[in-house]
Amino acid sequence: MRSQGRFRRTALAALSAGVLLAVAGCGEDSDRTAKGTTGTAEAKDVLLQPLASPGPGPFTASTARAAATPSPTGSPDGEPGSATRTVHPVSGAVPGLYGGTRSVAACDVERQTTLLTDDQGKANAFAEAAGIEAVQIPGYLKSLTPVVLRADAQVTNHGYSAGSATAFQAVLQAGTAVLVDSRGMPRVRCACGNPLGPPVVAEGKVAHRGERWPGYDPARIVAVEPGVKAATSLIIVNADDNTWIERAMGDSGGRDRDPDDPPPFEPDADLLFPSPGRPSEPPAPDSTPSGPAPSEPEAPTDPGPGESSDDFGDMPPEEPWEYEEGDPEEVVPEPTQVFPADPEEPAGPDGPDGPAQPDAPMEADLGDVFAG
Repeated sequence: MRSQGRFRRTALAALSAGVLLAVAGCGEDSDRTAKGTTGTAEAKDVLLQPLASPGPGPFTASTARAAATPSPTGSPDGEPGSATRTVHPVSGAVPGLYGGTRSVAACDVERQTTLLTDDQGKANAFAEAAGIEAVQIPGYLKSLTPVVLRADAQVTNHGYSAGSATAFQAVLQAGTAVLVDSRGMPRVRCACGNPLGPPVVAEGKVAHRGERWPGYDPARIVAVEPGVKAATSLIIVNADDNTWIERAMGDSGGRDRDPDDPPPFEPDADLLFPSPGRPSEPPAPDSTPSGPAPSEPEAPTDPGPGESSDDFGDMPPEEPWEYEEGDPEEVVPEPTQVFPADPEEPAGPDGPDGPAQPDAPMEADLGDVFAG
């Protein structure tokens, strides 16, 4: 019995030790998850990544073109505290969301391909996160377009750890070099070779970890959404002279040119306020009614107590023109019902139909409708 009891106690002790080791390992992983190396995409724990920092668990060395690195504020891995922030959805097709330099690629796509395919383990992990097969990596990367972000953007980043890709939420600093697909979605971060996906945006307070950079504002973060349809080119901003560039999809800048139809706003227009999509929408020329001046239909808004509105029902009096112009078939058969003429009662300013006097302009305009 003693030996059996001693064996049971030994087994329990070993099991407890194993559990403690497992908890310690999970705790270590959880800590790394917060810093972005393992685990899943935790929406309320976001890592701030300056543009030149590879971050935790990089897939490859940097293939981004040389760029000025701003000096970050705050200590590494410091906790800036939780803050209520605003993440603005922006279509990847919006002109000016990305920038670059004419005829210069933001990333070395060929080198990125070599670095990934030379390591089979990383190639497999990258392909799994990107939703492709490992053998498709060269063609996949070649189909993407090298540009730089022009606004701080939240993404689902993926680090490489223990042979697999591990997801985490990150905010990439404006100026970060990325490869984007035909719908304008960031797919690879060139500073580390990590595959990128759409962000998981949490509401309310979010823990911001990592290094803050000058100008970082939690209320000015974009979440790129795929364009409505696949595009053949992107309209980006030339970082050298603040002009427009049209860059073909999958091109590294060799075919850059001035757009034939430039956007109807300046390259430095604010994409976030009041609406991220509004600058890309040219004003509609037919947005106002083509009928008479707004002051003309004011007169018949008060038909008087003696007149019936059976033909118009309860339609708001301020909208007679839209009704009459939009549905002329319903007005033509009974034009006399708009201005009833009673031969037994005199017409004039002092008669029972006195309020019909202000309706004279309406009668003239309705004639135009019937004629046209």
